[in-house]
Amino acid sequence: MSSLMSNEQRQPSAYTYEYPRPSVTVDMVLYAFLGDQLQVLLIQRGGEPFKDQWALPGGFINMEESLEEAARRELEEETGVRDVYLEQLYTFGAPDRDPRGRVITVAYFVLLSAEEAAQLQVRSGDDAHDARWWNMYDLPKLAFDHDRILEYALQRLRWKLEWTALGFLLLPREFTLSELQSVYETVLHEPLDKRNFRRKILSTGVLEETGNKREGDHRPAKLYRFTAKAIELEQARRRFP
Repeated sequence: MSSLMSNEQRQPSAYTYEYPRPSVTVDMVLYAFLGDQLQVLLIQRGGEPFKDQWALPGGFINMEESLEEAARRELEEETGVRDVYLEQLYTFGAPDRDPRGRVITVAYFVLLSAEEAAQLQVRSGDDAHDARWWNMYDLPKLAFDHDRILEYALQRLRWKLEWTALGFLLLPREFTLSELQSVYETVLHEPLDKRNFRRKILSTGVLEETGNKREGDHRPAKLYRFTAKAIELEQARRRFP
């Protein structure tokens, strides 16, 4: 038998192209601590499916884009938000998650301080009727499986907040211990004993006094900040692998 292959044998097998090819989208979870609430940025969909329902900002990737490029483009197109740090969170691929067909989505995660959120020019874009912040614990009915995505993102945030310095992303540069405790209680969705919280958080070594105080109705409160080392370690860590 000749070892030479015919032209027909050299042809690449066609079955690889007959495989169903799912579509890929990106969705962004933007959290900020605003008005003593953990809030998430949602858009009101302008088209079907789920027209007029609220959803996470996101959309289909273009063939020439990376995932992150698509995430940034969709975020800006639908909300006007740009120049924020995106962290890849998780991939969601339930077969029935999108009525348009087999669609896999890659979710991205953003944590913003109140100062950063206030500087954003949030507006609805071409693909959305509206865009605004919602209380994470009082959400409207959501499109697709975005309730599941937010549930997963919140659980991840809770885990990370308990054993890392991730809280620096949700707070202003200087803050009181009461403000820090308020963030923890809101994210964890449970009250914390004041004395135990302060003892534990100060024992971690992630905070330092700034030397400044905040005047109020009662005794002036010391202002703290996260140490540069704690922030550096947190920024270097893959927060949501």
